[in-house]
Amino acid sequence: MNPKKQFTEGLITNNPVLVQQIGMCATMAITTTLFNGVGMGLSVLIILTCCNVVISLIRKIIPGEIRLAIFVVVIATFVTIVDLMLQAFVPALSEALGVFIPLIVVNCIIIGRAEAFCQKMPVGACFLDGIFQGLGYTCVLVIMCVVREFLGAGRFGGGLIDVANGFRFTLDGTGAGIQIFPEEYGASILSLPFGGFLTLGMLMAVMQYALKKNEKKKAQKAKAAEEEGKEADE
Repeated sequence: MNPKKQFTEGLITNNPVLVQQIGMCATMAITTTLFNGVGMGLSVLIILTCCNVVISLIRKIIPGEIRLAIFVVVIATFVTIVDLMLQAFVPALSEALGVFIPLIVVNCIIIGRAEAFCQKMPVGACFLDGIFQGLGYTCVLVIMCVVREFLGAGRFGGGLIDVANGFRFTLDGTGAGIQIFPEEYGASILSLPFGGFLTLGMLMAVMQYALKKNEKKKAQKAKAAEEEGKEADE
C-alpha cells in the first residue's frame, strides 16, 4: 500500500465517519467539548493501531470460522488497557466519556478495519492504516467539538484550556475554555443531542459535495486528455 494513498483515504476519501459512515454513535454523543473529542479520538487511534498490528501478525493462524470472536478478544484487551490507563492518569476524561470507552469494543471502525483490511495486509500497512484512520476519526471529532462549542456556547477549548489561572492546557477537565462571545447568544440546541445529528449531517454533506466535485474534475480532465489524444492521432 502507498502511505500517501492511505493518508488521503484515512482523512478524506475513505474517512471512517464522513464517508464510511461508521462509528457515529459516540461521534454524536461526546462531541460537546474539545476535551472529550480529543480524548476519545486519541483513545480510538491508539486502540485501532494496536489492534491492527496484532491482528495482522496473527492473521495467518486465525481460523476463519472464529475470526470475529478473535477480533473482539483482541479489541477488548486493548480497550481494557486504555480504559484502566485513563482511570489512573486522566480520571476526568474517563468520567466524562463514561460508557463510550468500553463501547469501543464494538465500535464498527475497529472491527471493520480488522475484517476488511488487517486480515489481508502486512503489519506495516496495517500500522499506517490504524494511524491514518484514527487521525481521520479524531479530526472529525475535533471539528464537531469546535463547531458545537463555538456556535452553541460561544466558547472554544472547553475542559482543555484554562484561562482563569493563566493560559494553559489542563487534563482535569476543569478548564472553562476561551469565551469568544456571551453564551446566551449561542444556539444552545447545538449542545443537545440533536445538535450532534445536525452538525454531523452538515459535515457529511460538505464532504460528499467535495468528493463529487473532485470526481467531476477528474472526469473532465480525463475526457480532455482523451480528446487531445484523438486529435493528435488524426
